[in-house]
This record gives sequence, C-alpha cells and structure tokens, in this order.
Amino acid sequence: QVQLVESGGGLVQAGGSLSLSCVFSGRIFSTKTVGWVRQAPGKERVFVAAINKIGDSTTYADSVKGRFTISRDNAKRMVYLLMNSLKPEDTAVYYCAGDGWGDTWTYWGRGTQVIVSS
Repeated sequence: QVQLVESGGGLVQAGGSLSLSCVFSGRIFSTKTVGWVRQAPGKERVFVAAINKIGDSTTYADSVKGRFTISRDNAKRMVYLLMNSLKPEDTAVYYCAGDGWGDTWTYWGRGTQVIVSS
C-alpha cells in the first residue's frame, strides 16, 4: 500500500521560508514522478512543482518559479519543497503527490497547512 505523509507546514511571515517534506512508503517511489499541489481556501487544487524519477528534471508553476525548489532523495523515499520569499498568496494546504504530472496524480498525501502572514 502506498502512503504519502507530509510535514513541515506552519505559520511564517511574508518574505520568510519554509521547507516541506514528504515520506513516500512503498518500493515504487524511485520509479515514479513526484510533486506538490496546493489548495488555497475556497479554491481548487493547483499544481506547484514536480520532479522526474531520477531527479534531473523539474517543472514549476509560474507563480512559484524562482522562489520554490523541489528535490528528492530516492534512497530515503523523500521529496522536499523549499519555499523562499513566501507571499500571503502562497497560503494553502500543500499536498504531496506521486505518479503523475501537472494536475493529475495517482497518489496523494493528506496535506500540510502553510499560512503566510502579511
């Protein structure tokens, strides 16, 4: 059974940084793309970032490009999202996702809340 568990969310002031982590149970981790998707209050889930199986190709939403960095450690079955220069509009529940790209994923975590105060 595949499970994804996020951690690292919290409250931060605008301009600050947070680092999210996600542990991916299951041996299939290294064979799957992984990514992050977020959902702001009252809005639909939107793609944030994704990284390919071996970690040498990434893609980002325009809204976070240059501020967020996605990475992975296949040995530890971990995926990370480093968020810098945070803005109030980054406030959302952030979901770790596996086996997919963009807005379409097979596996989902339960999410971790990020609140950016102005």
